[in-house]
Amino acid sequence: MNSIQEQLKQQFTQALVSALGSEFSAIDPMVVPASNPRFGDYQCNIALPLAKQLKQKPREIAQQILDNLNISEICETPEIAGPGFINLTLKPSYLETQLSAIQTDPRLGTEKVKEPQRVIVDFSSPNIAKEMHVGHLRSTIIGDCIAQILEFRGHDVLRLNHVGDWGTQFGMLIAYLREAYPDALTTADALDIGDLVSFYKQAKQRFDEDKEFKETARQEVVKLQAGDKESRHAWQLICDQSRREFQVVYDLLDIELTERGESFYNPFLQKVVKDLDKQSVLEESEGAQCVFLEGFTNRSGDPLPLIVQKSDGGYNYATTDLAALRYRIQKDEATRIIYVTDAGQANHFTQVFQVARKADWIPENVELVHVPFGFVQGEDGKKFKTRSGETVRLRDLLDEAINRVYQDLEQRIKEEGREETEAFKNCVAKEIGIGSVKYADLSQNRTSDYIFSYDKMLSLQGNTAPYLLYAYVRIQGICRKGEINLEQLDTNAKILLKEEQELVLAKQLLKLSEILTEVERELLPNRLCEYLFELSQKFNQFFEKCPVLKSEESVRTSRLILCDLTAKTLKLGLSLLGISVLERM
Repeated sequence: MNSIQEQLKQQFTQALVSALGSEFSAIDPMVVPASNPRFGDYQCNIALPLAKQLKQKPREIAQQILDNLNISEICETPEIAGPGFINLTLKPSYLETQLSAIQTDPRLGTEKVKEPQRVIVDFSSPNIAKEMHVGHLRSTIIGDCIAQILEFRGHDVLRLNHVGDWGTQFGMLIAYLREAYPDALTTADALDIGDLVSFYKQAKQRFDEDKEFKETARQEVVKLQAGDKESRHAWQLICDQSRREFQVVYDLLDIELTERGESFYNPFLQKVVKDLDKQSVLEESEGAQCVFLEGFTNRSGDPLPLIVQKSDGGYNYATTDLAALRYRIQKDEATRIIYVTDAGQANHFTQVFQVARKADWIPENVELVHVPFGFVQGEDGKKFKTRSGETVRLRDLLDEAINRVYQDLEQRIKEEGREETEAFKNCVAKEIGIGSVKYADLSQNRTSDYIFSYDKMLSLQGNTAPYLLYAYVRIQGICRKGEINLEQLDTNAKILLKEEQELVLAKQLLKLSEILTEVERELLPNRLCEYLFELSQKFNQFFEKCPVLKSEESVRTSRLILCDLTAKTLKLGLSLLGISVLERM
């Protein structure tokens, strides 16, 4: 079922053609949700931009459109307002029909796209031998949400984890592994080097302080890149240890990824340089192979190059990203490639994309998108760190959220005189704790920094996960109190929208398809969060003003259907954010 907005647009397009001619068939009729309820539910603003072209007054054009518009089954009589806006108010009978149509639809009326794309979402991307920290939170959560929504829309999505598992630092790590764990390369047991951060710091200290160790590390790099069997084995042990640590976090967040580290693209780097040279894109600068791009200069105003091959013959991140980009287009056959990283990498991706276009590697049907996000800040407005000044480990952050929910839950259970099992408390604490961290992040405009506050994100008031989860739990409570199974409601029962709060809730329920289409296009998960928050608010207002269980039978059934649709919409919407609902809290 097309969204209400799409249905209205189709009708307005037909009216434009009838009123003004077939040459107007490709024009966007500009039907948008009204900015204020007193303007109705939707507005058509096309008359104003057409006025100059047609040399007519906007209100006259609006009237011509209305004279050819057939939406009597959808809307009340349209009204022309101001300089030529057409205000539209949906009919209760139309809303009732639409709600009845989606009542038994698991997708709640949201159609899949007619032309699915092969989409790659590149997100998370931690570095081997370094634990995941708060800096990886946004990429992981935002990337997963975008992938979830694109999958739901019907696209073929490949979720890629571009892990940092290659480069000069691995010579240092391998050399230190040989020194600190000499038996690691000869035993069949899994390596356990303990705290990865400590291991890395100790290796770095040896590298910085000991010239002999530094030279050994450099030789290890050469051996690793040459494919030396023992060096590769040592590298693999370090990678495996890191993956085990990463997986603990991914399991907590319930996130699935396909790993393709930097090492995957290593065999293709030389060809990248060779092909760029063939295209006459490369220039030599101080022994390095570079590409100079328009709009990039240093502080002195001199052109700033993107280095593709260093003067010593080595490669860097840009080379790997160019190789990855070509592989994703040529081998994965992706037509939309989305990179979810912090805003600080915006220039890097702009340069990489420009180089690829300059080399004519990007087909016209391929869209490259950098999805930037701001930083997570502490309550002091600075980068979020521990009291000792260390970067916050992501695992510790998640464990703290779960523990805080558990403590609050135990206190509430005690005050209410309830008895709950340990399994129940652990389940509720985990779902609310993880869900709150995710929602606090996703509800922000991703382009902005935001302040991380456990107190705010775990609150039952405001735009938080607990507030939304409680709205869902409230509906389940209605059913338990009335001993009602929502799945057994009469699907032929008529939905009746008489009260203002019923109409407001119905209109919000029917906006889901529009919102998901918008998020698919703009890649802004906070739009879905805003929608779900407003839905929860409108449901609570409906619940306060419109008795459900105490109403006469026909009204009672109708309101139970509204409750059911609200619960289903919350559950679906939250699942697309990566958040699970609870039957009780």
